[in-house]
Amino acid sequence: MANEQNLIPWNKRTESEQREYAKKGGQKSGEVRRKKKTMKDTAKMLLNIDLPQSDGKEKLKELGIENEDLTIQTAILTNQIEKALKGNTESARFLRDTAGEYIGAEEEKEEKESYKVSIPAKDIPPAFINIYRSILNREYLEYWLLGGRGSIKSTFANEALVDLLENNPNMCAIIIRRYTNTLRDSVYAQTEWTISQFSETFEGLINNYDFKVSPMEVTKKSTGQKIYYRGADDPGKIKSIKPPKGMYIGIVWYEEFDQMQGMNAIRKINQSIVRGGEDFILLYTCNTPSSRQHFVNKEKRIPKKNRLVHLSNYRSAPKEWLGQAFIDEAEYIKETAPTIYENEYLGEETGDGGSVFENLELREITDDEIKGFDRLYKGIDWGWYPDPFAYNNMYFDSARRTLCIFDELRCNKISNENTWKMLQKKGVTGEDLITADSAEQKSVGDYKNYGAFIRGAEKGPGSVEYSMKWLASLNKIIIDPKRCPNTATEFSEYEYEKDKDGNVVTGYPDANNHHIDAVRYALETIWKRRGQ
Repeated sequence: MANEQNLIPWNKRTESEQREYAKKGGQKSGEVRRKKKTMKDTAKMLLNIDLPQSDGKEKLKELGIENEDLTIQTAILTNQIEKALKGNTESARFLRDTAGEYIGAEEEKEEKESYKVSIPAKDIPPAFINIYRSILNREYLEYWLLGGRGSIKSTFANEALVDLLENNPNMCAIIIRRYTNTLRDSVYAQTEWTISQFSETFEGLINNYDFKVSPMEVTKKSTGQKIYYRGADDPGKIKSIKPPKGMYIGIVWYEEFDQMQGMNAIRKINQSIVRGGEDFILLYTCNTPSSRQHFVNKEKRIPKKNRLVHLSNYRSAPKEWLGQAFIDEAEYIKETAPTIYENEYLGEETGDGGSVFENLELREITDDEIKGFDRLYKGIDWGWYPDPFAYNNMYFDSARRTLCIFDELRCNKISNENTWKMLQKKGVTGEDLITADSAEQKSVGDYKNYGAFIRGAEKGPGSVEYSMKWLASLNKIIIDPKRCPNTATEFSEYEYEKDKDGNVVTGYPDANNHHIDAVRYALETIWKRRGQ
């Protein structure tokens, strides 16, 4: 019953009175909740009691209901179904509401279980939609995101990292750059921005993260997951990382990884942190280096099943993200310095002006194409160790001045007899002419004894320079990188030497050119002809 004391407005009461009434209200509310819970639990218990032996129980068995499902609840539902079938609308309504409540609860439960923080569609750069799906499906371990300026690859990598962290509560992440002093103003600041952007879609998300500079790390408050920031210039701090109990570093991101000291340095870091779990994602981002000799470009050409190399550029990013000034500058560079534009803005591997073979085309050479090659040329550059034995098979289209290299053999410390057997397995017979390095007459003689049709290259003064210029002058040198990975690498990375000032030195380097020499020997009868 109301009295004067109860009618005093809440905002007129003292703080102590408010606390006291709130305490009493909370206690009463808790008591009511406990009673309701007790009643609910009791009802659940009674409904799930085994059905006593009766005609009804035997009837339910006849319907095919298993013994473990013969409960009071089952009997009630079956009874209501029978009534509903006879036209009882109340029973029909009961069944509809009961089934709807159960299904709705299950759907809600499913929705909660499947609910995940994901990159908002509006924030996914168009070029990375399929990459995002691939990461979610764990199609690869390594994702190499290369490209030009303004391709938004680093933005996407940060979004993917936060996304993975949110949906894998036992994972931690580490972001690595070459130098520690570059972390705070780049990837650390970018992580804070990314989480704040996510908070626009997932309200309050940023409040669940604690940002610290010393040590530089971000902690997810609700789970204890961490994002570590480390420089490769202090590998000791990377090795000393100990994630919270029950967690491991499952997400590794190398930002500007072209600045690292090479793949060996990266492998050593990975060996120290990629362990303790079964699910990992490794992200590598950088602008494509121009030089074909750069370790990033050399490594990306090596086939690896668990690696995806993705190239993007600014043209696939929404213009409003970049701004008109960026677009205008890109177009200006395109007109005034096209090679720089191709590398810096399109992310293409253009070389730094020192490549010998600018006419190179790496692509698949199909079986149907090979069937149409009417005359083949074969060459060998002898080797043992550390220089390899190098063999190539090729076709030259004189009308189109196009060379197609479609087969290779490369090995170390293999006897002449065994290399010949290996070539025979490739289909080489005693009727196929092979032109080999004449510097090893004994090896040429061995092959002749085995039944090979072989001759030593004539060489002669100036033959190296002339043959190299001839190869470089062809309209195309097509190499199948899958059939001939070593040949493709040699031709791609072969560059003129330069002095300390960057000036090209006259001549051709005699290093990493074993397949190039095999090709020169094979085609000697062509490039020595007058007019070629």
